[in-house]
Amino acid sequence: MTQQKTLFTDLSRDALTAWCQEQGFPAYRADQIRRWIYGKRVNSFDEMHDVPKALRELLTQHYDIFSMEIERHLVSSDGTEKLLLRLADGEHTECVLMRESDRRTVCISSQVGCAMGCVFCASGLLGVKRNLSTGEILEQILRLDRLLPPEERITNVVLMGMGEPLANLKNVIPALNTLNENGALGIGARRITVSTVGLPDKIRELAALDMQFNLAISLHAPTDQLRTEIVPVNKGTGIQEIMRAANEYFQKTGRRVSYEYCLLGGVNDGEVHARQLAALLKGENAHVNLIPMNPVDSLSLQAPTQPRTKQFVDTLTTHGVNVTTRKRKGADIDAACGQLRLKQEQSQSTNVTVLPTDLSSERPVGE
Repeated sequence: MTQQKTLFTDLSRDALTAWCQEQGFPAYRADQIRRWIYGKRVNSFDEMHDVPKALRELLTQHYDIFSMEIERHLVSSDGTEKLLLRLADGEHTECVLMRESDRRTVCISSQVGCAMGCVFCASGLLGVKRNLSTGEILEQILRLDRLLPPEERITNVVLMGMGEPLANLKNVIPALNTLNENGALGIGARRITVSTVGLPDKIRELAALDMQFNLAISLHAPTDQLRTEIVPVNKGTGIQEIMRAANEYFQKTGRRVSYEYCLLGGVNDGEVHARQLAALLKGENAHVNLIPMNPVDSLSLQAPTQPRTKQFVDTLTTHGVNVTTRKRKGADIDAACGQLRLKQEQSQSTNVTVLPTDLSSERPVGE
């Protein structure tokens, strides 16, 4: 009977150290092995030439470095690369590598699908299937890291892919610790961003770690009525409770909270919405990141026009709100979270039907 192997990235440093000692090898071998995997980008244990052959053989018997298969690898004209990964159980997840002049940022997923139900997002159109393990979260980074040339390194990590990271904290936190450890990827906490739809209790749990991770809250609306229509889970929390938890996060960590706001043409992009958002954030040490919607074939929602986006920015700026507009990356390769997986799942099943969403006809917008 073939022995069931463990995914190497599911091992913490302490767990690997204990395993090495159980096999009769000194503790320092654990750090040596981790440097090969996380730092030197090897794809097999046999490549670790300064690790004893007996230990390499044991590692090969017990562990897999990779458990996912790259089903699709797309490269955008702007240098963005996206991977659709098939997991060991046949499910799919996505991750993205984005290149800027001084940054190499990866966007990774925390779940297969998403249960939050945001009306504009492809990730949740098929619901949530399961949490990703710590190892599966980290494996996405290893896969993307190996797309870079030897002289380049990942500089920033954002958990803004498929899923709600705070709904999977038990696996996300160990992954963040490994990202941050000098013996592994060594990425500073201030270069790691955790995005959430806004789960107050989980925000407080993350704050209790007393780490310097950036927190990004997907707000998308300035009032509870509108936000509940766009982000259905808001019904159980409400904006004010989210804001209280965000303030506690800032007070505990000293890290300014950013608010993600996806602009939906004719829905939440009017002058009145901008003024309501400015009033909501008045006096807060906050930053707004505006995101013109990435079109999804199955949805009727669209991004606003450029003049309307500029007007929204100008209104926030006039009212003293720090704001930037996110540049679209990888638009020609379905780089927005969930899009590639959605197409893959739809192509595999004739029973998948996604109904169009049209909120623009439900309310007057603007003044």
